[in-house]
Amino acid sequence: MDFSIQKIEAFLRLCATLVLGLTACTLGLSTQSKLIFYIHRKITFRDLHALECMVYVASLAAVYNLLQLSRCVFSTYYSNGNLNKSNKYLSWVWICYLLDQVVVYLTLATNSAAVEHSILAITGMKEFQWMKWCNRFTRFCFQVGGAIVCGYVACALMASLTFISAFNLFRLYSPQKFLRLKHS
Repeated sequence: MDFSIQKIEAFLRLCATLVLGLTACTLGLSTQSKLIFYIHRKITFRDLHALECMVYVASLAAVYNLLQLSRCVFSTYYSNGNLNKSNKYLSWVWICYLLDQVVVYLTLATNSAAVEHSILAITGMKEFQWMKWCNRFTRFCFQVGGAIVCGYVACALMASLTFISAFNLFRLYSPQKFLRLKHS
């Protein structure tokens, strides 16, 4: 693999890890307390299940990208020229490609679910007697909004990483014959 592509992949993985960590910490640590009708109410990310799921998925995606970052660093400094020709290397590249796809789609899905729940928190729903949370818990809603923006930035970074994974995988195949490995 080209050394410059490995450096770009490592940089993108580091950025994605940091942004995913920021997302998980922002959501996980944001709380707000308020006295509503003589009742002390504390709101956290656990009150909306989509936000709770987003914290866990962002944390797992950050750990995954951190592990992949260590793989990038390891393969940069300890790569072997014969490694690219083995079946073990090919299966490893396929696994990395598929895992990158799963992680980016899972993160995108949980971010979208969090947006849907956040819209319900902003607008409320009279049919279900759900109150508008953001009228009462403004700081919490701004923190959730910032975390969702960070989550989508992380999705964009991870989507660009899937392009690099696809390049690393499909450069091993011949362009003339469908899914046939290049002979080197």
